[in-house]
Amino acid sequence: MERVLVLNASYEPLNVCSLRRAHVLVWKGRAEIVESHTRPLRSACATFRRPHVIRLVTYVRIPRGVTRRISRRVLFARDDWQCAYCGSESHRLTLDHVVPRSRGGTSVWENVVTSCAPCNHRKGDRLLEETSMTLRKTPRPPTPVLFIRLTAEHIPDVWRRYLPGLEAAVAAA
Repeated sequence: MERVLVLNASYEPLNVCSLRRAHVLVWKGRAEIVESHTRPLRSACATFRRPHVIRLVTYVRIPRGVTRRISRRVLFARDDWQCAYCGSESHRLTLDHVVPRSRGGTSVWENVVTSCAPCNHRKGDRLLEETSMTLRKTPRPPTPVLFIRLTAEHIPDVWRRYLPGLEAAVAAA
């Protein structure tokens, strides 16, 4: 399935959609084509530009306090597929709450990290202050570029100029 990069009216990346959805948005006047393929879209009686990158005509406000649900795949990619405590790239990666749920910790991006099974077992139900363990970096919500990188199997070269921070996301995925 062909994918199209969707930009907000301010040119910030929003998401990736299907070619069909992108064409409908353009056809209805809700988006404009920023980059197109050399190959056109054809119907029985018409030819259209084939969108590669589209920009919404109206700005879509994204609430800053709202983040996407945590999934293991995105979490592991955010943490570079490495344990947040020891840095190992073990095949037995797990999800760990920095402040355990039994101690009032919640499942938010700032409290969840990738951990190898031995480190997760060693930390157990304790706070970091109660162990000799430290985090290699402070956990933060992932960038929108990481979600786009994980959604699209291949990032076309045309998209790269619209995706700041892509190189870090590519290395993580």
